[in-house]
Amino acid sequence: MAEQEEVLDIEGQDDIALVKRMQDGRDQIVGEIKKVIIGQEDIIDELLIALFGGGHVLVTGVPGLAKTLLIKTVADILQVDFSRIQFTPDLMPADVVGSEVVEESAEGGRQLKFVKGPIFTNILLADEINRTPPKTQSSLLEAMEERQVTAAGVTYPMSKPFFVLATQNPIELEGTYPLPEAQLDRFMFKIELGYLSEDDEVKVVSQTTQTHDSGLAHPLSGEDILEFQRIARQVPAAEAVIKYAVRLVHASRPQSETAPDFIKDWVSWGAGIRASQNLILAGKVRALLLGRYNVSYGDVRALAPSVLRHRVLLNFHAEAERVTTDDVIKRLLEAVPEPSSEI
Repeated sequence: MAEQEEVLDIEGQDDIALVKRMQDGRDQIVGEIKKVIIGQEDIIDELLIALFGGGHVLVTGVPGLAKTLLIKTVADILQVDFSRIQFTPDLMPADVVGSEVVEESAEGGRQLKFVKGPIFTNILLADEINRTPPKTQSSLLEAMEERQVTAAGVTYPMSKPFFVLATQNPIELEGTYPLPEAQLDRFMFKIELGYLSEDDEVKVVSQTTQTHDSGLAHPLSGEDILEFQRIARQVPAAEAVIKYAVRLVHASRPQSETAPDFIKDWVSWGAGIRASQNLILAGKVRALLLGRYNVSYGDVRALAPSVLRHRVLLNFHAEAERVTTDDVIKRLLEAVPEPSSEI
């Protein structure tokens, strides 16, 4: 089906050059990542889409799949501040955002001073985020949504860009806590890492059991990322494409009149409005990286699994029938038609 073509809403050659730099920067980052990470091309692409779109990413998978290494490599490549927090059961909110301490002044008096925690950075690696209780997990909520932290009635802005990359192990593994729904909804994507192919695993074993100096370059800065986030929002999305994204999200809600029967049978709670927003925003970035100046239905479909899989909550009927969230999303994409009559 033909889709409506639109021209990028830009002013002058500077924005055109910025789009080209964004595409080149993506290729350069991928090239550097491949010096360290074998395979996982689709995962890397989605990670960069979120980065260029200003979204946060939750990466999940069993231990030993290089989740932490992938995220740390991205941070090493970019010329930005980086912090890592190892989430553990005894971690407290103050260990994340900071706390007030008593400090003596030059005059001999005492006053409270706020000491910023590791969250005040550009890229935050929240490693094994589901190994800490929900109380500590929730300390990230304000920073992830509003790019600020409030402590003792004072609001402290975050540095820009601010990007949370969190890893988690599947909740069926021992010693983990499920993330609250409000926390999950702050992530643009939930990306699942699977096992490598046999050939890729052979390359990993060969590379990691000998002397190897990756010598990573630094092709982009934090200012570049902010410019990419700005230009991505200028990409137009046809009203029909936006409606398609919204209809997908509406159809994921069992309470909706448009929900298919399998949604009503298997889903206890569907995706919220952030899902629609993230489908379109991430679609804009994907379109630019693929050399297009408009968002297509294909962009929405390609990104739907990563945008929806942590926002669609299955009920016990689905678990009893061994239905996964990805199974539901696949059927949802088949059930919701593109609004062809509106284009």
